[in-house]
Amino acid sequence: MTVISPPRHIVWSTDRLDLADPFQRKWFIRQVIEHGRAEDVASLDLDEVASLLDELNLPPHLHSLWAGFLEARSTREKPTYTKPAANIWARP
Repeated sequence: MTVISPPRHIVWSTDRLDLADPFQRKWFIRQVIEHGRAEDVASLDLDEVASLLDELNLPPHLHSLWAGFLEARSTREKPTYTKPAANIWARP
């Protein structure tokens, strides 16, 4: 059981949520998306949001915004690191 005391600016109807309960977890994620501050939204697991997006019943403008963001996030190129061929700082 994962019981939390959610912040009042996100959830004002209860003092406790059990995030192990799928219904309460989805409801909390929706509340964070709709009413959370930047730091609240930043704490979301974006892979979980992506997997639940169509089940969250978000208003159309928020669903569209998140769908676009998550799509861009999943298709952007990951930066790659190429090791230099030689140590350019070494003295000959």
